[in-house]
Amino acid sequence: MFNFEDINLDRIVVHNVGNKHHDEDLKLSKSEIQLEDDDVKDILLKYFLTAFNKEEFYNFQHDTDLNMNEVYCYASEYFEENVSFYDQSTNIAVHLYEKSNHPNIKGGEFYLVGFSNCVVDGEVCDALGIFKSENKDTFLKVYQKQDNFELGCENGINIKKLDKGCLIFNSEKEKGFKVCIVDKTNSNKEALYWKEDFLNLKLREDNFYHTQNYLDMCKGFIGDVYNDENEVAKADQIDLMNKSINFFKDKKLFNEELFKKEVIEQPEVATAFDEYKTYYQNEQGTTVTPEFTINNDAVKGEQKHFKHILKLDKNFHVYIHGQRKFIEKGYDAARDLSYYKLFFRDEN
Repeated sequence: MFNFEDINLDRIVVHNVGNKHHDEDLKLSKSEIQLEDDDVKDILLKYFLTAFNKEEFYNFQHDTDLNMNEVYCYASEYFEENVSFYDQSTNIAVHLYEKSNHPNIKGGEFYLVGFSNCVVDGEVCDALGIFKSENKDTFLKVYQKQDNFELGCENGINIKKLDKGCLIFNSEKEKGFKVCIVDKTNSNKEALYWKEDFLNLKLREDNFYHTQNYLDMCKGFIGDVYNDENEVAKADQIDLMNKSINFFKDKKLFNEELFKKEVIEQPEVATAFDEYKTYYQNEQGTTVTPEFTINNDAVKGEQKHFKHILKLDKNFHVYIHGQRKFIEKGYDAARDLSYYKLFFRDEN
């Protein structure tokens, strides 16, 4: 994980990157900003860094050769030759402008920031920050005019809402650097330009990646195999979801054999799970690791995708968080309706 307690903001350039599709301009500053006010530096550090709060790292990539990834090359040159900072800011701004070619992409201020004294996984290193502010907020301004107080408003950047950010740590260069990103836009196609078109990143294969990958496979198995089409009751599907996520929440180390013993349990389901794992690895082009240290941030991120709601017609929504043995399903011939029987101790 990274530690920003003693980080320094050393250099900063601000440009304005418009939407190329709408023929908006790319406006480049003539030089770096010389920050002499410590209060402004502190505000900028909070604005740029507060949103980076989970252990999800990426690496730069390229289909042909890593050295053909533009941002990777510009970052490499900066780390190797610090005097090229301004030149790299214009190079990266031009590259972002070229990728801002979808009608829904908003223009905005572009910042290139040089940091020092970052701590990443216990290693002290420099970092290069790339940020973009796309949205403006309206701020109420109260000021005194003679003997009265007057009200006005101004448009500006909310320092608590970073729209897009990227931190490139000068670590693991040969693998594509350690990189983390923020993108507050919706996860639709045009929003992916920041991570995919502009930066061209892939998830770094660490414990966060292995945890997320395994839970994603579990979710896929329940949705594609352990489902209604194979005559698995919805309550049993939810039960497997609950047991899967609880296993990851309760354990520090993941062991696949223990997972199948405690969560999958039934031999025939375990066989289907193994078959799906092979299919998932081939389909995703990835390797699902059978043993790793569980990353809690990844578990929290994936947990929201595991649904616990049993929807019964349009009359009832039953939220299932407990054990399957406290739910029984039956059929009432007189009413020609199915039913669930719930067992509990206390009613709140």
